[in-house]
Amino acid sequence: MREAGFSGEIAIAFAPSDRSQLFTSTAIAQDAEGNHREAGLPWRWASVTKQVIAVLIMQEVARGKIALDAPLSRYLPEFGSPHADRITVRQLLRHQSGLPNPDDTTADTQGVPDFYTPGFAGSRDPLTGYCAGSPKGKPGGQWEYNNCDYMVAGALLEAVTGQSWQSLLDQRKRSKFSEIDSAAPRNPLIGVGPLTSVLPVPEPWPGSVAGKPEPAFDIQSFGAAGALYGTAFDLVAFDLLLANGFLLPPEALAELWDGQPELGFMALGQWAFEAPLKGCHAAVRIIERRGGIGGIEVRNFILPDSTIALAMFTDQGDFEFGEVWQGKGFSYDMLSLAACPQVTS
Repeated sequence: MREAGFSGEIAIAFAPSDRSQLFTSTAIAQDAEGNHREAGLPWRWASVTKQVIAVLIMQEVARGKIALDAPLSRYLPEFGSPHADRITVRQLLRHQSGLPNPDDTTADTQGVPDFYTPGFAGSRDPLTGYCAGSPKGKPGGQWEYNNCDYMVAGALLEAVTGQSWQSLLDQRKRSKFSEIDSAAPRNPLIGVGPLTSVLPVPEPWPGSVAGKPEPAFDIQSFGAAGALYGTAFDLVAFDLLLANGFLLPPEALAELWDGQPELGFMALGQWAFEAPLKGCHAAVRIIERRGGIGGIEVRNFILPDSTIALAMFTDQGDFEFGEVWQGKGFSYDMLSLAACPQVTS
């Protein structure tokens, strides 16, 4: 880690196959010089939020409340998009909606798209505001990363359950941790951004880009697409609950992790693929979710077949994690160490 100049926190967790306990985990935090930092403090989850939202949607699919191939207009009659009756829930979760993209709004002098700035003069209402504007493309084509997709998904959850996605997450995380392990924390710190009165979130290490302080932005503007906070421990706990079938039944989990090769192995809110790792005798099945806002970057990995979770957060917005499928880079090295026997000389 020190050789790579990594600054941030890494958490790894393992779950016994017999589910005899919730998980065992460890974390290490350091600055770029390798000096120790306190682990277990909150980080922006950024677009890992989308992975969580996709799980909440699939819980409603499993309950029969949502059909993946139904049009959004069935559940959101007030959604103002001209394509509301054509975009399916599945297309929304797989970034094939063709909705307008907030990243396309005019950038300020720091390079931040106007939609995410405190002074944005338009409407962020996911059903009647910017996301309901003129579509960029037709539904069902090639995927294009777009925060509007998950802002609308958050509104879908509220329409179907009668609760905001924030309240729904809070309710389900508490009940699930309590159900699984009576010794588990009753209030793991998965919450929304620092402007909420319910859970003000301190950020111990503000992000940086190219050694300079990150630009100003409004974290709340990311909503269900990126506004969650939590510790690295929270994230690997979520990962293992998901991998061990505590959050979704097998059919729904398989649907969630159905990576499509023709779409770059995009699944629903995450990527699902196989790749070789150093020291493993065969290709390893990998679930990956990444995110980044400002100068904070996150990589979240689940290895379902060995029930291992690895979450990495850095306060260096330009840190090079590399691509696991390329067989090199920081993420590849860390996953190989976590999952595969290593030969030492």
